Amino acid sequence: MAPEMFDAYGDFKRQLPDSDPQETLDWIDALDSVVRTAGADRAQFILYRLLKRARQLDIGLPPLTQTRYINTISPEQEPPFPGDEWMEHRIRRMVRWNAVAMVLRANNLTPGIGGHLATYASAATLYEVGFNHFFHGKDAPGMGDQVFVQGHAAPGIYARAFLEGRLSEDRLDHFRREVVPGQGLSSYPHPRLMPDFWEFPTVSMGLGPLAAVYQARFNRYLQARGIKDTGPNHVWAFLGDGEMDEPEAIAALGLAGRDALDNLTFVVNCNLQRLDGPVRGNGKIIQELEGLFRGAGWNVIKVVWGREWDELLARDVDGVLVHRMNETLDGEFQKFSVESGAYIREHFFGGDPRLQAMVADKSDDELQRLRRGGHDYRKVFAAYSAALAHRGAPTAILAKTVKGWTLGPGVEARNITHQAKKLSEAELRIFRDRLELPIPDAQLKDAPYYHPGPDAPEIQYLQERRRVLGGPLPRRVVVTKRVDAPGEAAYSEFRAGSGGQAVSTTMAFAKLLRNLVRDRAIGQRVVPIVPDEARTFGMDPLFKEVGIYAAHGQRYEPVDSNLVLSYREATDGQVLEEGITEAGSSASFQAAATSYATHGEPMLPFYIFYSMFGFQRTGDQFWALGDVRGRGFLMGATAGRTTLHGEGLQHDDGQSLLVASAYPAIRAYDPAFAYETAEIVRTGIERMLGGDDTSYYITLYNENYVMPEMPDGAADGIVRGLYRFRAAPPVEGGPRARATLLGSGSIMQQVLRAQELLAGRYGVAADVWSATSYQQLRVEALDVEHWNRLHPGEPRRVPFVTAALSEAGSAGPIVAATDYVAAVPDQVARWIPGTWVSLGTDGFGRSDTREALRRFFEIDPEHIAVATLAALADGERIGRDQVSAAIAELGIEADRPFSLAAQG
Repeated sequence: MAPEMFDAYGDFKRQLPDSDPQETLDWIDALDSVVRTAGADRAQFILYRLLKRARQLDIGLPPLTQTRYINTISPEQEPPFPGDEWMEHRIRRMVRWNAVAMVLRANNLTPGIGGHLATYASAATLYEVGFNHFFHGKDAPGMGDQVFVQGHAAPGIYARAFLEGRLSEDRLDHFRREVVPGQGLSSYPHPRLMPDFWEFPTVSMGLGPLAAVYQARFNRYLQARGIKDTGPNHVWAFLGDGEMDEPEAIAALGLAGRDALDNLTFVVNCNLQRLDGPVRGNGKIIQELEGLFRGAGWNVIKVVWGREWDELLARDVDGVLVHRMNETLDGEFQKFSVESGAYIREHFFGGDPRLQAMVADKSDDELQRLRRGGHDYRKVFAAYSAALAHRGAPTAILAKTVKGWTLGPGVEARNITHQAKKLSEAELRIFRDRLELPIPDAQLKDAPYYHPGPDAPEIQYLQERRRVLGGPLPRRVVVTKRVDAPGEAAYSEFRAGSGGQAVSTTMAFAKLLRNLVRDRAIGQRVVPIVPDEARTFGMDPLFKEVGIYAAHGQRYEPVDSNLVLSYREATDGQVLEEGITEAGSSASFQAAATSYATHGEPMLPFYIFYSMFGFQRTGDQFWALGDVRGRGFLMGATAGRTTLHGEGLQHDDGQSLLVASAYPAIRAYDPAFAYETAEIVRTGIERMLGGDDTSYYITLYNENYVMPEMPDGAADGIVRGLYRFRAAPPVEGGPRARATLLGSGSIMQQVLRAQELLAGRYGVAADVWSATSYQQLRVEALDVEHWNRLHPGEPRRVPFVTAALSEAGSAGPIVAATDYVAAVPDQVARWIPGTWVSLGTDGFGRSDTREALRRFFEIDPEHIAVATLAALADGERIGRDQVSAAIAELGIEADRPFSLAAQG
């Protein structure tokens, strides 16, 4: 009879009645007996076997989140290795050498230029097995696989391309020196600067794994919607174990599990070290990651030990070796990797006589050569094969390696390994000898590259393997596919205005988006992306019309199924409704925005989001979007510091437009009217379909007002950033002075009221211009300024903004008002002719009415009028007493603090 034990869940039987209590008790008694007679380890072993058998019988028990610290694939389960082992061994050694030589030569030629030796040294086998047997190139069916290379491993990828004949010695000698186009090599994977080589930027750690998940999901999206057969495409993402601490690295694991993305494999290089030291010195990162991935629904394959351990594990009938592996901390394993065989014998095997006996017949050198699994190409090949064969879930391969493997005792597995940029001549000699390369001692000081020649059997083998797999990788290819732009019908209604109906630019855009989705030419290529705010942005009609993409369709009847605008999920749905994840939405956007290159299928993604949670929250991803040459539209909705009614400091956005303006591959616009938004989108679509690798950031507001007709001849100015919207109204008796007002976004309404106020009360005639993009005005002006500086003997060119406002500048002051910080219009200040005044919303936002907030930030009609009068007085065009009278008359508090100073 089993001893009575305290059962914290004693009421369990009441929730789930036991149909056969005696049988249950027999099992419990048997387990107690095993523990008494054979110990807990034996009992654990039996339970593991029972659980494995239960899974084989499809009983439905969940898998363990952690398994023992051994290889998932046992030796008898490994498939035969199909390659020429000696040849591939030689190739790996050549790549290793050239990767190190490139970094050393770069730092010898240009001290301090940087580079990394240790990451690729640890991961060489992981990459080479993939290159020789798994990664499909662009010439393979469906344009091959998508491979996300770990950023710090770039030298090894360049070294392999050198052996393939794709990169010259001169290119390698210009590693990290790429100011001269086409001469050098990027420090990390950067498609913007090497557009024919790299596909995906990954060195901003955490973004690579996030992008890889959404790339795999987008592949399924393309297939489900009938745009492309992506069945042959597999996504491989190479990551570091330290990188998995980035929140972005784990943000999408649940999505990958839920969507059963078995077209995705993560290869986590677990060298147990991050940049400054151990990843989990007091723990076990592989075990931790196994639990994380399994808990998210992933298939996990651990590659912990090389084949040299197989014999020892086969003799471990008592489980003492596995127990020792389970209990040894990562910090201890790192110590073992730099110590002698004698140290390993004493400190790893010495704690138990059974362990000592197990290695009694092995020399200290043999103990030191007990490899980690990530350096054993057979183990890695088995893991990759199993990953591709697995169905129903993505796979994470956790491969244990040594950082700086083979680089010698001064670098290998040391805490300083990541920062190592140089090796001494003596260290190079050791490295060369380990690799058995025929490089003379006399040449070592120059760290020469090694290439056996294009006809060498190793090079022929390497190139043949790539031919079989579809050509070299990485490689970026843009296949030009003609796609017609939408017809005029998509835009015409916005040029006509809204009549007497008050609408917001957000509402107008939602209608424009529906027009585009319905367009016969590009409708199926429009990808609406939203992070759980579609109803806020008026996009919910799309739910019923084109559906929300869901990998498994809709298995339930939605609560609003009886409504016209019901929630509809479908396997061929068009809307990517990502849930509350701006990071995930941005990753989806990147996958769609690069489909023209990745898949040869141009898509038009529109990512609509709270403007405050774009560049401020996911700006790093937007920067990567520019790097990867993405094409699409970022729609910053509920924009502005004072427009978002009552939301407060964390929602009121007054800075995103300024941040966006600093992104060189993004055109930032702040349209005031529906026709401006439509014209910008029209131009953007035409440019993107024509091959322009830029994206657009367009603000959208939720304030309703009547949308006017589009003035004749305004199209060019809308796109360039400035045009005259409304001339000054007549002033009774003639104007006393003249001025020019610039408005944008919803603050254009305040500017227009200020125009009326100035004319009606103060006799000032003010033209109103719409400034749709100060960024674009600045970019053009900088370009003109650059040309003038370098062509002193040529006639001076004039920036567009200067020429457009030249007459206005001589007539009176130019006053700009914005719902963003004043630095947004100030981008063009130095090219403005005459007096310049900018009014913005500097400081923290707060909750209140629009009217109160605009009074607080001094961008309401009254403050715009006073600012204009003050500028006229400064130019001696009116008297200062008139300004004082206006301040009193308009109820302005002259002594209240400036908004930036009013922090509380």
